Amino acid sequence: MPDLDDMLLLSQRYIHLEKAMVFFTWLSRSRSFCKPINFFQNSFFHSNHTARSRSQSHSRVLENTIVVNSNNSNSQTWRTSLLPIVLAVSGGSLALQLQKNPSLCDAPNLQERGGRIGGKDSTERIVKGTYKPVPPELISELKAICQDNMTLDYDERYFHGKPQYSFHKAVNIPDVVVFPRSEDEVSKIVRSCNNHKVPIVPYGGATSIEGHTLSPNGGVCIDMTLMNNVKALHVKDMDVVVEPGIGWMELNDYLAPYGLFFPLDPGPGATIGGMCGTRCSGSLAVRYGTMRDNVINLKAVLADGEVVKTGSRARKSAAGYDLTRLMIGSEGTLGVITEVTLRLQKIPEHSIVAMCNFPTVKDAADVAIAAMLSGIQVSRVELLDEVQVKAVNLANGKELPEFPTLMFEFIGTEAYTREQTLIVQKIVSEHRGSDFVFAEDPQAKKELWKIRKEALLACFAMAPGFEAMTTDVCVPLSHLGELISKSKEKLDASSLLCTVIAHAGDGNFHTVILFDPANEEHREEAERLNTFMVHAALSMEGTCTGEHGVGTGKMKYLEKELGTENLRTMKKIKAALDPNGIMNPGKLIPPHICL
Repeated sequence: MPDLDDMLLLSQRYIHLEKAMVFFTWLSRSRSFCKPINFFQNSFFHSNHTARSRSQSHSRVLENTIVVNSNNSNSQTWRTSLLPIVLAVSGGSLALQLQKNPSLCDAPNLQERGGRIGGKDSTERIVKGTYKPVPPELISELKAICQDNMTLDYDERYFHGKPQYSFHKAVNIPDVVVFPRSEDEVSKIVRSCNNHKVPIVPYGGATSIEGHTLSPNGGVCIDMTLMNNVKALHVKDMDVVVEPGIGWMELNDYLAPYGLFFPLDPGPGATIGGMCGTRCSGSLAVRYGTMRDNVINLKAVLADGEVVKTGSRARKSAAGYDLTRLMIGSEGTLGVITEVTLRLQKIPEHSIVAMCNFPTVKDAADVAIAAMLSGIQVSRVELLDEVQVKAVNLANGKELPEFPTLMFEFIGTEAYTREQTLIVQKIVSEHRGSDFVFAEDPQAKKELWKIRKEALLACFAMAPGFEAMTTDVCVPLSHLGELISKSKEKLDASSLLCTVIAHAGDGNFHTVILFDPANEEHREEAERLNTFMVHAALSMEGTCTGEHGVGTGKMKYLEKELGTENLRTMKKIKAALDPNGIMNPGKLIPPHICL
């Protein structure tokens, strides 16, 4: 069966064919040639049917004789004979259109055969790109803008071309890394790159997992970590204005003396700009929402260097398009974020952290769901399977019971949190739970949450030298137990070391699949497990990514999840804001999607 690209291409060719046939019909009715013309006898006509440079072709033997005598009863047979000419002309016309309008499809990630890198059903692991050297004129312009805050050093460029915790790789690395100190410098950098049509890749804490900061086309890496200031704190309004390079942990250290905190807690090292780019969340999302719920407004530099502010500082507004939410989750493909106004929360008066064990992950997931349905306003509900608990014990020298484990956090007044704890303890006892313990001491609570926050590092301690493929599926809460159970069967049967970590309160769970990067069978098995979980989640009306974002790694699943119409709309927005395609190219939007 032809795929969507094939059908689109064929429909365009038939439009050209119809126009050509009208012309030749008119020609046949006018005075013209009167003698038969032998043409294309025993010839083959090859038609390329795909928009992906496939070598597949269809041949047809044509042995008709063209007769252009209108008085001959067989005069209409010439139309059939001209079909190869018409198709050749129409196909060539379409090819020329595609060459003149490269933005119709993303060209950089073409393979020689099969689908594009990151396109649907792609199995490629190294992201390819079209490399064009950065012109010396641009290097000079960047030097004038950044002075000493730029580098051409190979080691520095290589470091910026390989995300810290991602197994994704690209064939190229950035040609130059710049370190702007102000919004004005970012604007000038982006404008110069756009003038020279050189790709740019924004860079923050490098903690993203899906290859967001890869530079498959080379170009300029814009490292935002020097823009790490708090610009304004409005204590009475409970909001703060920050630059994108500040980390969420450093921000909370700054806010603590004011009795405030920013409630999102992704991996250690993540910066606010990157958190906006990937629309991240963390363990507190069950109570406070994701990044889209905690950003009031932001400023971004668009592809032409223009700076746009997406809204006011009001807590709510119905004025115009919601450009803030458009930028959040755009992964640097629409603009470079230079300022963010964040919603803050009061540090809770009191909190309790509780832990309990279960015979199976299904039992643990069922308790998480039951706790949410009880109406209790928990701030965290985290699930670790027995393999993850074992990793924690090995990495930290602990002796936790190696069973599927739930971790809760309750916040509020002292009386309220204790009441919540007792209600959940009763629910746990009704679902085969055991070893229910809780902590109120600040240091003890910190140690318990350290177990969860450093789970990925604990996994690496179990398999030194291995890499991790981390899944990120999310489903409606009622399907969480079913999905985790199905996934756990596959993971336990696999030859690879796999752990389960879940934000069980909102249906989002991760598996850490450890594999030897030098072992191709390991890679294939890891990809098989990942694909199984994604398709299982999609079959339950879930998503391939709850919080990690798309990057290059999840593009191949987006058409099934969102539909072609959705992706084409995204492509139109991208084309309108970034007509030269310089903003983090090869990410987020699958390359096989055409306008």
